[in-house]
Order: sequence, then structure tokens, then C-alpha cells
Amino acid sequence: MRIGFILRDPLPPTRADVLALFGTEMPRYGIATELVGQGAASHWGAGRMHVMGRADGVLAAVFSPFWDALGLWRAGRVDCVQVRDKVASGLLGRVAAAWLGVPFIYWMSFPIVEGFAERRDQIARHGRGLRWAAHALRAAVSRQVIYRLVLPGARHIFVQSEAMAHALAQKGVAPARMTAVPMGVDAALFDRAAVTPSSDARLDGRRVIVYLGRIGQARQSDFLLDVVDLLRAGLPDVLLVIAGDAASADEMAWMRRQVASRALGEHVLLTGWLAQHAALGYAVRAEVGLSPIPRGALFDVSSPTKLVEYLALGIACVANDIPDQQLVIEQSGAALSAPMQAAPFSAAVRALLDDSALRARLAARGPAWVAANRSYDILGRAVAATYRRVLA
Repeated sequence: MRIGFILRDPLPPTRADVLALFGTEMPRYGIATELVGQGAASHWGAGRMHVMGRADGVLAAVFSPFWDALGLWRAGRVDCVQVRDKVASGLLGRVAAAWLGVPFIYWMSFPIVEGFAERRDQIARHGRGLRWAAHALRAAVSRQVIYRLVLPGARHIFVQSEAMAHALAQKGVAPARMTAVPMGVDAALFDRAAVTPSSDARLDGRRVIVYLGRIGQARQSDFLLDVVDLLRAGLPDVLLVIAGDAASADEMAWMRRQVASRALGEHVLLTGWLAQHAALGYAVRAEVGLSPIPRGALFDVSSPTKLVEYLALGIACVANDIPDQQLVIEQSGAALSAPMQAAPFSAAVRALLDDSALRARLAARGPAWVAANRSYDILGRAVAATYRRVLA
């Protein structure tokens, strides 16, 4: 079985779910992929890669459907056409699948239409000029294309979470046409026994709590500082390690200013970008992991990786109640849930820091639950079974 797969992200792929599911897991079930997109050519051992055009530049989005059409033509005969998170190329994919006489599948890892609307509203706060009008037009046209033309023509839709499936069902998409594929982890990579703890002396003698992942204003990352600010009053040796980078130098500078304005320099360690093995080395030095995700149309349908990573590593954690995280907490019993408000969230963190027995109980439950429910070999088995059923 060969899938013609048009991706929004630049090639070669770097996202963990694409690499794990399509680079490793699908070939085990005899499913190869012809990757199509913009970026830089590279070897793709699970099939072939067809890089057409550039991923950057002002006109990249305008020309990408034409490049994608050429890439799909070069891919040759496929058993289905699948498009991930693209709007115009989603419509192209539907037309191409009909032309080829094969099923069309859409993979929605992010609510792209709602993302465009959010960007439109952000710009509106600074005035409604030509820039706002362009983004408003993009949001309006994208909504019509995705919800009236692309999704109705898809034989099946892979979504990021059960919450996203529910949201699409409310828009008229039949639940039987959707499969939720949440973010998972590579069980071998996140085996605590295989991780070398960081030797950073700044962690010695401290009550370490950790946040793994990207920081930024849209993620309300300064909330983490509010939490540690409350904790330090009763725990003067608390240290928040933020193991991750920002999307830009400006975003990282903003975070450093937030730390300085709260006089938290002795209680916050910003590592910046780290290789994954190094980031995990910091994580396993922590007593508690943090996973606060802002509530709202964009993040409520997401499937954050942080919480599952903490569980896989056997780290007790506190997460807020976006739907996928709440589902994981309820099913695993391996974390505490608290709203994304500084006082209750910090109280939950303090409860874990003060109770080593509770911390140990939660930590012990995580790895087995992840192995049975959110490892990529388990998710890959479900995805392969869906392809077999849908393409039969």
C-alpha cells in the first residue's frame, strides 16, 4: 500500500508523530509513503520524498498547491491521497484523488482555520487596516474551503484528539469518518533507565520542577513564573527548569524580561535549545513536571506531548484540564489536575513536593499506562488498521 502524502510542514519532516508513525511504524504493516511538500530533499526510508518548491518566502503559500500537484504527479500511482493541515492543497488533494480514482484522506493535526481566525483577531487589536483585511479574507475563505469542500469529500479524517473529533462532529462530520490519533512517545527513547541524568551542578540541593517544551507569549509561558513565584515563599530552594527554546529570539528575550521583572533569577533556569537526550537528562532530575496549556479554541483540541512524556519517564506531574490532558489524567491516575490559575496550580505542585509517597505512587503508574496507550507502536497499530479498513 502506498500513500501520496502532502504535508504542510517543511520537508524533510521533523515532527515526532510523522517520523514515528510514517517513518517507522507504517512500514511494519506494509504501508509506504510518498511524501510531497516544500523544503529540502532528503532520504526517506519509508518510501520516497518529492520536494517541490521552497517552504519560505512571501509567495510560498500561493505557489505551494501548484508545487504539490507536480510532486503528486511525480509520486506516481498511489492507493490514496492524504493531505495534512493544508487548505488549498486540501482541495487539490480531493480533486487529484477523484482524478486518480483513489480515496481522499485528510489529516488534521491542528485547527488551521481557527488558527487563521485567531491571527486575524490578534491583528484587529492594533487596528483594522489592509493587513487585517488580508488576514480576515484568508480566514473566511479557508473556512469555506475546509468545511464545505475539503472535509465533505474526504473518505476519512484523522484528527489530533477526541476533543477535535467532537468539535468536527458538531460541524456535521460523521463520527464514523474520523479517527483520533493523539500525540505519543517513543517508548524506548523515553525509558527512564536509558536516560542519563544531567550533571548540571545548578540543580544540586534544589527542589527541582520542570517544564519540557517550547515557550512563548501565545502559550502564556509567564504563567510558569507566577507558579514558582508563589512556591518560593514556602520553598526557598525551589528551582524551575524550563528545558526548551522559544520560537524566536524576541520571544526568548520576552521570557527573560519576565523572569527579571519578578526577581526570579535564582529560581528559574532557562536552558534554551537542547538536544532531546539533554532535555530528558534535566527532566529526570525533577521531582515534579508541569504541563499548563491555555484553554481556548486552538489548544482545547490539541494533544500536548509534555504530560505523556512526563508519565513515560516516571515523573509525577501537574497538568491543567484541557480535554486531552484531563482524559490522560483520569485514565492513568498518574498526575494531578489543576486549573491554569497560579494559586490552585502551585498548590497542587506543592502537594506533590510535600508528599513523597504520593509522588512515588503517581510516578509509578505512568510508564505502564503510556506503554499500553500512547506509545507509537500502539498508535501505529491503530492507524494501520484504520488504513486497511478505509482503503479496503
